[in-house]
Amino acid sequence: MYRFINFNDEIIDSMLLMELSDLSKTLARNPEYEADFRVHSYLSKSEKKIYVSHFWNHRSDQVVEFGMKSDVFLRALGNHSFTDYQAVSRYIKWCESTKIPRFAIQLFTLSEDLRIEERCKKIRPGMNKEFQIRRETYLNYFDSQMKVNLEKSLFIDALFNLVYIIMNTQMPFFHLPRFNEDIDRILPLFRSKVENFFEAATTNEITTNCRAIILLIENYMKRDMLNEYFHLPTSEIGMEGGLDYNDLLRKDPLKNADVADENSEGDETVFDEEMKTWHRETSSPGNTFLQFDLDQGTQTDILADEAREGEPGDQALAIVQGSARKSTNKDFSELDVIEQKENDSGEGIAPYGKENKNAEAIFLTNNEPNAEQRNQYSHYKNSILLYQKKLKKTIDLTLEHKKIRPRSGLHFGILDKKLVKFFTDEQPRLFYKKNEESKEIDAAFSLLVDCSASMQDKMEETKRGIVLFHEALKSVGVPHEVTGFWEDANEANTDYQPNYFKRVIGFPASLTSKAGPEIMQLEPEEDNRDGFAIRIISQRLLERYEKQKFLLVFSDGEPAAYGYSQNGIVDTHEAVLDARKKGIEVFNIFLSTNGVDEGQRKVFENIYGPFSIIVPSVDLLPDILFPLLKRLLSKSI
Repeated sequence: MYRFINFNDEIIDSMLLMELSDLSKTLARNPEYEADFRVHSYLSKSEKKIYVSHFWNHRSDQVVEFGMKSDVFLRALGNHSFTDYQAVSRYIKWCESTKIPRFAIQLFTLSEDLRIEERCKKIRPGMNKEFQIRRETYLNYFDSQMKVNLEKSLFIDALFNLVYIIMNTQMPFFHLPRFNEDIDRILPLFRSKVENFFEAATTNEITTNCRAIILLIENYMKRDMLNEYFHLPTSEIGMEGGLDYNDLLRKDPLKNADVADENSEGDETVFDEEMKTWHRETSSPGNTFLQFDLDQGTQTDILADEAREGEPGDQALAIVQGSARKSTNKDFSELDVIEQKENDSGEGIAPYGKENKNAEAIFLTNNEPNAEQRNQYSHYKNSILLYQKKLKKTIDLTLEHKKIRPRSGLHFGILDKKLVKFFTDEQPRLFYKKNEESKEIDAAFSLLVDCSASMQDKMEETKRGIVLFHEALKSVGVPHEVTGFWEDANEANTDYQPNYFKRVIGFPASLTSKAGPEIMQLEPEEDNRDGFAIRIISQRLLERYEKQKFLLVFSDGEPAAYGYSQNGIVDTHEAVLDARKKGIEVFNIFLSTNGVDEGQRKVFENIYGPFSIIVPSVDLLPDILFPLLKRLLSKSI
C-alpha cells in the first residue's frame, strides 16, 4: 500500500453502477431514475433513486453483482409496481402506538420484500438466479446474527432474525431455538403467524399479519430492536400515502365571520396584482404547495376577472401555478405542478453531464516562451531524438510498402486476367484500375494533461513524454494539440466551478517548426475534474475532418474536485464512453513515482477499461510511449 490511512476508501465499480442505473430506468419505466449506494436498500420516489445496500460489499464478485441487482429488482419493479403505499402509511401511523415500533417497521419491510420478490420472479423468471443468491446470503447472515443476539440477550433482535430463517429455511424439520421461559411459550404460535405471510397476496394483508405478530409479542419484550437490518423511508411514505385532498383543506376558523350587507352590482373596481413567487429555495419543484393564509376579512360575492370554481382534481389552492401553460377552456386539472421538470424548454439540462452543470470552461492564452523554456525544450528534444528517428523510419517504410486493393468490376481500364464473368454474366465487367497510394496518415491526436497539484513530482518527466509525442507526430505530419487542465479550488463553490484549459500546442501550429517550447509552460496547479475536461476536448476533436481521432489523457490519480470526489469516477467513465461512441479512441496514461497499488489499478480499469497504460515509474515514460505511438500511427495508415 502506498497510502498512509484510508478512511472509507470504497472504490466505485463504475460499470456496475451504470448497469444498475440502466436496470432502474428500465424496470421503473422512467428514464429519470438512477441507482446509488446507501447503508440500506430502499426506493425514494421523491429523489427518483434506487438505493443499493452496502451489505453486499466485500463479498465474492458474483454475490456483489447478483445481490446489488436483486436490490434493484425489488425496488424498481417490486416496490414501484406492487407496494400499496396508502396501506403502508396507515401501518406506519399504527406502529407509533406500539411498544416496539422499530421491530414493527422492520418486520413489515422484511415480509413485504419477500412477498414482492415472489411477484417479481413470477413476472420475470430470469431474476431467479439473483434472488436465489440473495436468499442464501441473507440466510447465512441471519443465522449467525441470531446466535450472536441470543448470546447478548437481545431477544427481540433474535426474533427478527428467526422470522427470516423460518420463511427461507430449506430444512423440513426446523427446530426453534431457546430464548427464555416466557418467549419459549409463545414461539409455536409466533411461528404459525409468521408462516401466514406465505399466503399474503397484498400489502394490506402483510400489514394485517404484522399487526397480529406485534400484538402477540410486544408485552413480552422489555425493549425495542437495537439493530437495523432493513430500512423503510417512513417520512417520505407517510407524506405520500397519508396526504389526501381533505388534509389540504383549511380547518382553523376565521377570526371574524362578517358578511357584506350589500350585494355586488357588477361595476366594482377589481385590481390585478402581480406577485413574484420565485425564490432560490423553490427553484426546483418539491412536495410543498403555495398557499395563502387569510385570517381576517369580509365575505362578499364579488368575483375577480377570469376566476373559476375550484375542482377536487386541482392542486391545493393552485389558482397560482408554478409556470404558465396553454390549456383548454381554462381547465387546469391536468397540470401537475409537483411532477414538472425544472425547465420544459430543456435549457436546464447540463450539456457536459449533471455532475458538471455548474462547471465553466475558461481557456487561457499562451505566453511567448522565454529563453529558459526554449533551452529546456531543446534539452528534452535531444534526449528523445533517437525515438523520434526510429518512429519516423518505421512509418515511412510502412507507407512505402502499403498496398491498397485495386478497384475491380469496371467497364473500362486494365483487363483482368480472370475472364470467367465473360461467359457467366450478361453484362460482364472485366476491367480494373489501380488506386493512387496515399502518403499521408489520416489521424489527429489530442493530448490532455492533468495539471493538478499531485503532479508536482511528475510534471517534468511528463513534459519529456509530451515532447516525444509532439516531435514524433510533427515529423510524420500528423496534426495534434496539447492541453493542460485544472480546477481552481479556491474559487470553486456549489454554484460555480471554474475549470481552466491551457492549450500550449494547437492544431493550426502543431506542424510548424517553431512549435514546441510552449509545452514547458505546463505546471502543477490545483484540482482535476477529468470527466468535464474529456467532454470539452472531445467536442473540439470531433470538429476535425481526419478519419482516426485519438485522445490521450495523462493523469496520476483519481478525479478530485469540488463536490466531485464520490461521483467523479462514474462521471469520467461516462465521458469516456460518450467519446468512444462518437468515434474517438480514448487512452489513459497513468503516471506514478512510487509504484501502483491494486486499488489504483482497479480505479483506472473502471474508468478506461483495458485502455489504460500504467507507467510504474515516470523515467520509463518514453520507453512505454514509443510502442504506443507506433501502434496508433500504424493503425491510421
